[in-house]
Amino acid sequence: MATETNNLALRERIKQDIADTLDEELELELDDGRLDALAGDAEGLSGGPSIDRRVYFNELFRLQGELVKLQDWVQHEKKKVVVLFEGRDSAGKGGAIKRITQRLNPRICRVAALPAPNERERTQWYFQRYVAHLPAGGEIVLFDRSWYNRAGVERVMGFCTEEQYQEFFRSVPEFENMLIRSGTILIKYWFSITDDEQQFRFTMRIRDPLKQWKLSPMDVEARSRWEQYTKAKEAMLEHTHTPESPWWIVDAVDKKRARLNCIAHLLDQMPYKEVAHQPVVLPPRVRNPDYLRGPIPPEMYVPSRF
Repeated sequence: MATETNNLALRERIKQDIADTLDEELELELDDGRLDALAGDAEGLSGGPSIDRRVYFNELFRLQGELVKLQDWVQHEKKKVVVLFEGRDSAGKGGAIKRITQRLNPRICRVAALPAPNERERTQWYFQRYVAHLPAGGEIVLFDRSWYNRAGVERVMGFCTEEQYQEFFRSVPEFENMLIRSGTILIKYWFSITDDEQQFRFTMRIRDPLKQWKLSPMDVEARSRWEQYTKAKEAMLEHTHTPESPWWIVDAVDKKRARLNCIAHLLDQMPYKEVAHQPVVLPPRVRNPDYLRGPIPPEMYVPSRF
């Protein structure tokens, strides 16, 4: 009877642990869902119905399981992987990156999101500050914006000269080919949204106190320059979409579909295989009869408010 009770208790603890893991993703989705409550008269601007929630979760967890296998393969084979995420402000790059990294080891898969260059960095070779973030063998680096800033925001906002802009287009294919020849797997994604969708997402950020920080003065200025950014994107794709280093366009109007499509495509780009691991066996707990645990003062504990 005691054994059965213990087994039931253990199963309940296992179920709770699994539920806690799933709650991480549910928390992110509930955060997205808060926008619906804030939408008000903006309801409907973001398009038609999204993918069924159950289908979304099932596919996301399946794909995240495959990402774990990919991570193991990258580490085991000492592969170097670089993934670039580009797109307009609010296109959903950050949300996709969160779902990719959510179950992975941050020592193997890390995100590089560089701020604007400082005075010293502005005098360096343009690619220099990005090189410092490239992976070693057994690592994956996701660039949340990349060296393509020069072809986008720097071009549109006048932060680079015409000569620097043209030199970028001459240099970037050579730079990327050098990475590829060195054994780096390079994948480039452009997250594409419509004019109306960006307007809707910006409006939601303005209304949402938890996301207002995402809307910088630069984002507001970029909104008024939609057509200039479109021309800059078209020039970028024309000059840098090469057979060796192609661009992949992610239709990102529907965030959930965009995440699933991007992750599935990312997995398809690499010939990863499941790596066999030795089974983990926990050693028996060593107990020393002479050890006495010292008392902890009650005032050191965080108050139990919940």
